[in-house]
Amino acid sequence: AYISIEVLIALVSVPGNILVIWAVKMNQALRDATFCFIVSLAVADVAVGALVIPLAIIINIGPQTEFYSCLMVACPVLILTESSILALLAIAVDRYLRVKIPVRYKSMVTPRRAAVAIACCWIVSLLVGLTPMFGWNNLNKMRTAQELNASHTEFVIKCQFETVISMEYMVYFNFFVWVLPPLLLMLLIYLEVFNLIRKQLNKKVSSSSNDPQKYYGKELKIAKSLALVLFLFALSWLPLHILNCITLF
Repeated sequence: AYISIEVLIALVSVPGNILVIWAVKMNQALRDATFCFIVSLAVADVAVGALVIPLAIIINIGPQTEFYSCLMVACPVLILTESSILALLAIAVDRYLRVKIPVRYKSMVTPRRAAVAIACCWIVSLLVGLTPMFGWNNLNKMRTAQELNASHTEFVIKCQFETVISMEYMVYFNFFVWVLPPLLLMLLIYLEVFNLIRKQLNKKVSSSSNDPQKYYGKELKIAKSLALVLFLFALSWLPLHILNCITLF
């Protein structure tokens, strides 16, 4: 049942997100900073469907493999999850700037700056996701459990996520530093975005010009859609992180 659900998610997510990327590529009107960040998010989701889900199925089966080989199978999900979170954060900041400084927005949020922001998001995601490869893992714990010496002699294990990934890393570093604070920050940003839009719409009700009303009405629709994406992302991932906290504590 688990493998069937994973395969179904992959079959939906890969073509769906490829269509998002294709739509932005084909439509000149969509080539602004917001959609650059959305493309980055879509690329991460394509990679989840094409790479992470097959690796998750392999880990679920639990083959016998060398420790660091198993770690390489487990780390991509950490990288791509973090990339998704940072892309969502970049989108939230972008929406905030659009409603806070609409006149100066285009001069401040240029395609070049958006590209730099996306590159930074991916670099941070790689560093966070590959931290277990740099040493914060269960290798020493497993060596102690198996009464092996402290040398770097490789040994074969049953490859499962919890076997190689440290729960301290997942809770203290991954969740408390790189998942929960960005999610809380995004919540505050969207609350402020909705507050700013509401003030502007109320202020422009008696105005003879329809342009500001149209602009902020459009921003409200987009903000609602993106806030829904954020809500669904949190709904999907928070139960797992809460379970990790319960397991550790």
